[in-house]
Amino acid sequence: MASPKIFFDGGCRPNPGRIETAVVVRGVAYFDDTLGEGSNSDAEWLAAIGALEVALSLGERDVRLLGDSALVVGQANGTQKCRTAALMAYRDRFAALSSRFASVRIRQIGRAQNLAGIALEQRRR
Repeated sequence: MASPKIFFDGGCRPNPGRIETAVVVRGVAYFDDTLGEGSNSDAEWLAAIGALEVALSLGERDVRLLGDSALVVGQANGTQKCRTAALMAYRDRFAALSSRFASVRIRQIGRAQNLAGIALEQRRR
């Protein structure tokens, strides 16, 4: 089976505030609002980590992660520095989970194309 496109998004309202994340794989949305309080950066990282956790639970080996956070994508790919200990911890957790797959690719997409972001917005209504 082809590697799935796995969409991820996270946010909080207000910022900082209660974190919500969404992951969409093959048309199925997975939500988590039990992650506590934090910033939008925390939420985006937790969504990317959650995307890997969902992929593991589904038995995926090769994954393509798609998200709209330039910060998370850049830091995950190593093209952008992590400037705080919290961001470094998220990056390290992401890297540890990534090592459990044959391949992980992550890239930035526009907000309007992010199915996880769309699912999160619809859930909030």
